[in-house]
Parts: sequence; structure tokens; C-alpha cells
Amino acid sequence: METIVKTQPEPATDNSHASAAPAAERDLTDGFHLVIDALKLNGIDTIYGVPGIPITDLGRLAQAEGMRVVSFRHEQNAGNAAAIAGFLTKKPGICLTVSAPGFLNGLTALANATTNCFPMILISGSSEREIVDLQQGDYEEMDQLAIAKPLCKAAFRVLHAADIGIGVARAIRAAVSGRPGGVYLDLPAKLFSQVMDAEAGAKSLVKVIDPAPAQIPAPDAVRRALDVLKSAKRPLIILGKGAAYAQADEAVRALVETSGIPYVPMSMAKGLLPDTHPQSAGAARSMVLKDADVVLLLGARLNWLLSHGKGKTWGAPGSKKFIQVDIEPREMDSNVEIVAPLVGDIGSCVTALLGGMRGDWPAPPAEWTGAIAKKKEENLSKMASKLGKNAAPMDFHGALGALRTIIKERPDAILVNEGANTLDLARSVIDMYQPRKRLDVGTWGVMGIGMGFAIAAAVETGKPVLAVEGDSAFGFSGMEVETICRYNLPVCIVIFNNNGIYRGTDTDPTGRDPGTTVFVKDSRYDRMMEAFGGVGVHVTTPDELSRAVNEAMDSGRPTLINAVIDPQAGTESGNIGSLNPQSGIRKK
Repeated sequence: METIVKTQPEPATDNSHASAAPAAERDLTDGFHLVIDALKLNGIDTIYGVPGIPITDLGRLAQAEGMRVVSFRHEQNAGNAAAIAGFLTKKPGICLTVSAPGFLNGLTALANATTNCFPMILISGSSEREIVDLQQGDYEEMDQLAIAKPLCKAAFRVLHAADIGIGVARAIRAAVSGRPGGVYLDLPAKLFSQVMDAEAGAKSLVKVIDPAPAQIPAPDAVRRALDVLKSAKRPLIILGKGAAYAQADEAVRALVETSGIPYVPMSMAKGLLPDTHPQSAGAARSMVLKDADVVLLLGARLNWLLSHGKGKTWGAPGSKKFIQVDIEPREMDSNVEIVAPLVGDIGSCVTALLGGMRGDWPAPPAEWTGAIAKKKEENLSKMASKLGKNAAPMDFHGALGALRTIIKERPDAILVNEGANTLDLARSVIDMYQPRKRLDVGTWGVMGIGMGFAIAAAVETGKPVLAVEGDSAFGFSGMEVETICRYNLPVCIVIFNNNGIYRGTDTDPTGRDPGTTVFVKDSRYDRMMEAFGGVGVHVTTPDELSRAVNEAMDSGRPTLINAVIDPQAGTESGNIGSLNPQSGIRKK
């Protein structure tokens, strides 16, 4: 395992493990190789990052040692790739950055990963402690550990080569245990060149055993949850991305089907059961949230995405009881009373609930399921007329209707989705059929995850990726099309181009500048892809869009499709316009 780097080194910075043999007779290793060996020992074989001082050679050496190193154009996009790699694999995704500005770029992705409960480790080179602490003005001097701590689950610094194994092990365990999240690992520049005895170095490495052990729910908590659920007249299950992350797919499906309870998937939980499943109530979401009397939250949190469990979304105050399954006890009662908290990992909790449902578990009342079926039929009928349009320029529904059919025919493809209207409408229009195939902006609703997520999805799964982007969202990470072409990844990007943010029709009342939400009219994003050797396509109708996407996914070639959308299509902030404050004062 251990890589020998030289046999006659300079004296080791940390020689506590030095052999008694003369230096010329010893096999030695250094900090670079110990970091690589520690990652490989723990089954981590891919790094996402941006090279530069002081981690350039770490990337080169990792590649030489058989690891896959994917170099990006911006650290935030590399960090987003690492984060979604963690979601897809349940192993911490690794993002490698340079110090100070590069670290700060990666920190946005690390904070987002922590908020979304994605296991990720941000590894950054840094300035030397003795200079940073005295503020003597080192190259890119910054106390990175102090800055990172409030924004991630855990943060560690390694100063001695002999501690690299422990440092990596602690970072891995922190990232995946309990509620997963982001971890920062600070590696000062001098650490990499520290030299130590190779045999001692090998012994210093740690293979993490059972980093995310099952957390079994208390029997009394299981009985309480089943009693509340059994008493329901209008029960509902909400599936969150935590349930998707758990990869307890068969158990979750068995729970839903055994109980007979209707369910609503949050966006990244779509596909845990097919959206076309008869118990899916996604098409009647507003109705079931308002009218349900007992709600089982399975890996979902009552945050802003669910109106905090309060307000008109949920009907009259006190009209429903909540059962919540979560691995984090502090999540309970975060917004409303949870009458039956069930603390444990998703797989263990679902298995325990299923064990208590054996026998004569009552089906939900036909009055409830019948009302849901009727509302679904009404809403789907209304939507169908919008999806079949083949007009030019396209509106969002017409374009999404074409993509809906493609995903139905290619259920194994991974859909990455971001934007305002592009995101909100795609959530309800495009059905998913398999778990962890829909990746989007998650808890914070941030823009800019698109290209990082698409690259990692292609690298980690080998599956074709369809990235559906608003023209505004694409701008945050668009330069990574070069990365997609450089690594020849099977990614097809569709940009819904309506010339601006929300719409392309705003104006500057003074006549001096473009409106603040307006982009260059009739931009040709497809030509960006052509500049790097990929395929660029310009389309104006749903039929042209369908043909272009199918050709791209059949070929596996990096492709960008510029889909022209009516500039007047779209609404302010999509479906969350109420969160966008507006001035109550208008100058005459």
C-alpha cells in the first residue's frame, strides 16, 4: 500500500516513529502519499477539485496512484460535485482546493452540503500556523479552520504527517455518521513535504470500521407511531431526500404498499416509488397537505419547503398530527409538535414499522383515497392540455412535455434540474421512475449546482445525464462545459433560454441600461459547447427539442441544446414569489 518516495531524505519534521536504521537504509514516505493512501484505504477513489498552490502535486500523485482526479474550472462547482457524489454513494465526496480564495469558493458548497445532509469532505491547503497566528502576511494567509467551523458538521487540522491517518479517519466518520454533512480538513503546506519512515507511516493509517452504524429506534417509540398512524382517517406519508439517501428502497416501498397510505415525494425523493404509482398523491399535493389528519414524515423536514408545518398550506391549526422519522433527535418539534418522534436511521425505522404492521393493518378509508384519485385526475387532465403544445417560441410546459416523455422512455437516466420556473415546473411535470435519479437545488434552493451535479452524476454512476437548466442558473457554473468536454462525459444540457431571469422583458425606466433581470437577447449558448469540441444544437419547438435530446443521449457525446423559450413566459421567482419582498412605495 505505502508508496516509497525516497531513501535519503532531509530530516523528518516529525521523527517520533523513525527507525533506528540509518536513513540511507530506510524506506520513507511523505505527507502527499500518506493523504492518498489514507483515502484509498477507506475506499475513496475519486477527487474533485481545482489544482494550485499548495495542492498541485497532491492531485498529480493521486492520479498516478490510480485515483480519478476530476479538475474543474471553479472550486464551488467541484465542491457541488463532491457533495452530490456523497449523496449518490453514501461515501464522503472529496473536494480538493487551494488556500484562502479557493477554500472560500469551496466553502459555499460545503455549507450547502451540510444543510442538505450530503457527506462531503473539503480538503484545502493552507498557510503555516506560526505565520497565520502572528498575522505576518503569508501567501494567501487565512485562518481557514476558524472560518469553516460554523459552516460545517466538523473541522480538523493536521500538523504532523504521523497524524494524517487519524485526521482522514475522523473526517470520514464525521461526514457519514448520524445525520451526514460536510467536514473541513485543513492541511498546511509544510505537512505535504514532511517525511517519515514508510513502515511507521503505513501503521499510522486508519481504516474506518462501521462509520455509519444502524441506529435502532426504541420499541416504545415504534408502538406509539403505529398507534397514531392506525387511528388516522386521512393518513399521508411524505418521503424526503433523507429516505432516498438511505438506500432502503425496498423497505420504503414495502411500508407504503403494506400500509396503503397515499404518499407525496419531495423533489429529490421522486422515484423512490414511481411517480405513476397508484398511491402517489403528488398530483394532488395541495389537497392532501391541507386535508390529511396524520402525516408520517420519512426523511423529510418541516422546513420552508413544507411551509414549516403551519399556515394555510396545512389547513386549520391543530387539524393534524405529525409522526417524524429522523436520525437527528434535535429535529423533532423544530416547528410544530411531533406527537410520535421516531429516532433512528431510515432503514431500521421503516423495518420496525413494517414489523408492527403484520396482520390486519387497516386500509385507509375509501372516502379519502377516492377523493385523492379524483383530484389527481382533474389536475393531470388540466396539465395534459398544456404539455402537448408544439408552438414556437415554446413555453415552459410545452418544452417540459417533450422532456417528460424522454425520461419516461429512459428511466435510468439521471435528471439534474435548476432554475426558477424551469425548476418549479419540472418538479411537477417530469415523472421519475427510479430512486436517486432526480438531483436538484435541495434545501437552500441555491442556483449553480447544475454542472457540478451533472459531472459527478456521470462520473459516479456512468449513466447518461440530462441537465435541465434555466438560462440564469446555467450562468453560475456554465464554464464547466469545458470540463464536461475534456472528460468526454455523457451529459446533455438543455438551457431554457427566455433571455433573462424569470422573464426577458424587463426594462430600465431611465432607458440607460438593460433591465436588471434581462440578458443578451437571443444568446446562442449552444456555441459555447462547440467551442470546446462538444455538440451544440439550437431548437425552437418541442419536436425539435425531443429529437435533439434523444440524439444526444443515444450518442453519449457532450451536448448543449439552446431551447428558445418565449421571453414573456415565466413568473417572478417561480412558485416561491411570495418570498421575494416588493417595495410598498412607488415614486410618481
